Amino acid sequence: MSSELPPSSAPGWRWPARFDTLRIKLFLAIAGANAVLALATFLVFSWSFDQGFVEYLNRADEARLQPVIVRLAEGHAREGSWKWATEDRKRWFDVLRDVLGSRVVRRGDEPASAASVPAEPAASAPGDAPPPGPPPDPLLTIDPRLMLFDADGKLLVGRQEMVAEAVQKPIVRDGRVVGYLGYVPRLKTVASLEKLFAAQQNRKFGVIAVGMLVAGLAVSALLSWWLARRIRRLAAGAHALIQGHYEVRIAVQGADELAQLAGDFNHLARTLEAAQRARQQWIADIAHELRTPLAVLRAEIEALQDGVRPLGAASLGSLAQEVAHLSRLVDDLRMLSLSDTGALTYHKEALDIADVVDDVLQAHRAALHDKGFDVSFEPGAAARVFGDSARLAQVFGNLLQNTLRYTDAPARLAVRVGNDGAQVLVTWEDSSPGVSEADLPRLTERLFRVEGSRSRAGGGSGLGLAIAVAIVSAHGGEMAAGASPLGGVRWQLRFPKFDGGGAHA
Repeated sequence: MSSELPPSSAPGWRWPARFDTLRIKLFLAIAGANAVLALATFLVFSWSFDQGFVEYLNRADEARLQPVIVRLAEGHAREGSWKWATEDRKRWFDVLRDVLGSRVVRRGDEPASAASVPAEPAASAPGDAPPPGPPPDPLLTIDPRLMLFDADGKLLVGRQEMVAEAVQKPIVRDGRVVGYLGYVPRLKTVASLEKLFAAQQNRKFGVIAVGMLVAGLAVSALLSWWLARRIRRLAAGAHALIQGHYEVRIAVQGADELAQLAGDFNHLARTLEAAQRARQQWIADIAHELRTPLAVLRAEIEALQDGVRPLGAASLGSLAQEVAHLSRLVDDLRMLSLSDTGALTYHKEALDIADVVDDVLQAHRAALHDKGFDVSFEPGAAARVFGDSARLAQVFGNLLQNTLRYTDAPARLAVRVGNDGAQVLVTWEDSSPGVSEADLPRLTERLFRVEGSRSRAGGGSGLGLAIAVAIVSAHGGEMAAGASPLGGVRWQLRFPKFDGGGAHA
């Protein structure tokens, strides 16, 4: 009776004393992967936003600077030089204010950064009209970053410390460069409000990354617990098998690889359970087979000791018969054990298997005649195999002994040898009594008998057919039982046909 380990039989979640368990390894691996993914996502999003935002501002600055360049070129054409801008800074700031609509920030004679000096409108003459253009845009303050250079690249207006970072745009008049308008890109100096906006976006990205990390940790913990629980069930089942509890089974859930492994485990458990039963039955059968002739020997010897039976040829013959039976049983057991361990030797050569069958039939011709057998043998054409003639003779000898013991009169035996494609086929059929369909596959089991009393009367050990199967398998062949049209059992033996290769083994 099998017992199944249900899903709930696995131990619950317990924090282990060691950190090298599979559950912890799974958790750390999955959580680490999620943490790296969350960090990488945050960094990529943050960098992408910063770069995209700054690039957008730089492109906007360049687009807004084109009208300034045009106005400066017009001023140079009108004045003939840059003195109007260098000697009268008000006119420089007026151009920037008119075109850009930016706040003009002053620190003495030089523009200053909007972050450090309060912005105030540029001074204008009384009665001047309000400057045209859009209202000042504090988020896109640009004039503190602007510089004016002459045609030789000499700074005329602007802050000297920013020259090294400036990008210079040529001012062209009549196809000739008369100066350069310089500006510092936003990548170098971003206004405080713009930085504040970027910081806000980075915080949002950080919150998203933390959320992803927390979700990843939760999924990691759940997944590692789920996998570890299923693996613990397998481990518990394996431990039960080690202790000899072959009736244990694991509940199969789903159709994934772990479910397939659980199914394979159950198949292994069933195989071990069947092997244990077979071993127990085998031991019991061997004990029975040895006990019966030993009991007869003991009874015979005690009868002789007590004087119940006289010591003579008849009593000695009975003793010799039981000793011979014991010897055959021990020899058969030894042969099976050698076959199981691969220690049974074979001396193979190319031979015609029909000759081997014919020799066996001729050697038992007297026994067949005494039992009144009608024997039919069809040797067929050139059925050559690569095998051990002595071992193959033992196979057909065991089949013949089985036929002699369990065939009723009038008895018939039909043997045919022939070719079946790349195989040599030997068909062995005898007459009634037959064997039921349920018992046919068990005829080659060790110590199996369809009827124990008949087997005992025949004197067989129940190992002959098992030995025959082992020898046939060692020759690369197959041996199968079926119902015979003659009313008994039909054996079909298939061997690989000899193709001219091979060597003695």
